Amino acid sequence: MPVYPDWWYSKYNIFEMTAHDVAEWLKRTDICLIPVGSCEQHGPAALLSTDSLGAWIVTKWAAEKAQVLHTPLVWFGYSPHHMRPPGSGAGTITVRASTYEALMYDIGRSLIHHGFNKLIYVTGHTSNIKVIDPILRIIKYKTGAFTALFRADAEFAPLMPEIRAILQNPPDEWPGWHAGEDEFSLCLMYNPEACSWERAVWKKSDVHAPKYLPQDKFGKNAGNPYVVFKGQDQMIYLPMEHHEYCDTGIVGNPANASAEKAERIYRIWADKFAEFIEEVKKIKVEVRNREFDDRI
Repeated sequence: MPVYPDWWYSKYNIFEMTAHDVAEWLKRTDICLIPVGSCEQHGPAALLSTDSLGAWIVTKWAAEKAQVLHTPLVWFGYSPHHMRPPGSGAGTITVRASTYEALMYDIGRSLIHHGFNKLIYVTGHTSNIKVIDPILRIIKYKTGAFTALFRADAEFAPLMPEIRAILQNPPDEWPGWHAGEDEFSLCLMYNPEACSWERAVWKKSDVHAPKYLPQDKFGKNAGNPYVVFKGQDQMIYLPMEHHEYCDTGIVGNPANASAEKAERIYRIWADKFAEFIEEVKKIKVEVRNREFDDRI
């Protein structure tokens, strides 16, 4: 098998262009997409690159359809909750929020400096949103550029009816949360030989309230930062570690995963993104400050 599957390469990636090429593209479009993912444990069977794969394929396919440029993939993210005790989440790489904020800001300001007016970050990892949100605002306030974030993270998948119709596992198995049906499908599409059917947990991987909380008062419904208190969800937000509420690293069920299913799911996702990009093209933007003023 090649290092990357055939669909990985993108002719719209500025990393593969000369400065002259990008300057010519800027005569046609002022939009640049910025895919960001993570390198974090996804249980014993799915790949550490899972969230990065989601961001990349949605960005690549949408860029092709909408005819816009994108940056290389930023493959690490904000994943402190996946570090686990030393050695048990082997391979997980995270950066501090301050580091990630600085990186996202500098990437955006660099693109604006050279002529892009509209930046769309694309995240395949939900927790990146916490760090990127203030950066969208800072760049907008300082420059006047259009900034946005497109979600390609699997937690969002069950909220799209077209994707829910493809997923076969029952709703209570939260197929989009972490290393479940859709994410394992994506890994199989990318590199089936690197995935492990033998180590996959072929049942719903239950989540629970952290053991330090009274179990008769608290519960947990999904892989989000909330705990259930006396039956009420989405009210209490805790800075939990993933292993504190999930014993396997899987939130959901990888059963029924397939590469073919990932192809269908992520085509739908990319098509929706491309439709959004077409609307962004119509927005009039006046950038008032292009200088990379934080250079050191």
